[in-house]
Amino acid sequence: MRGGIVTAEPSLLRFSDLYGSFGPLGMTFSETASRRAGQVVAMRGYMAPPLKPEATFFVLTAQPVSLCPFCQSDADWPQDIVVVYLKHGGTVSFRPSSEPVEVWGVLELGSKLDSTTGFVSQVRLVDATTRRA
Repeated sequence: MRGGIVTAEPSLLRFSDLYGSFGPLGMTFSETASRRAGQVVAMRGYMAPPLKPEATFFVLTAQPVSLCPFCQSDADWPQDIVVVYLKHGGTVSFRPSSEPVEVWGVLELGSKLDSTTGFVSQVRLVDATTRRA
């Protein structure tokens, strides 16, 4: 990155790269994901249908889904979704859930509550942009 502008495409982070292990104490992030936290990454997936039309974020899924995989607690968090917050002022232009999308954004890891929606996420891409995959 030079002067706030990305000069090269970020490397791809796959859904399978996010978590290292699952056990009685929950999930742990992989070494790959932990190393890339705070960096711009690219991910490919599908936009889940929105919770409401005026959503300020969307859920990126590994596979197309017909319903939003909205979760209310860390315990229920599926390993194949990422919450995407667009760059400040960006609006979500939803695509059909069967159309792949590529997202570039800063990777954030760890439990976070969205104060507006009550949505709890484990993995987020923030300051994100989208394009067709």
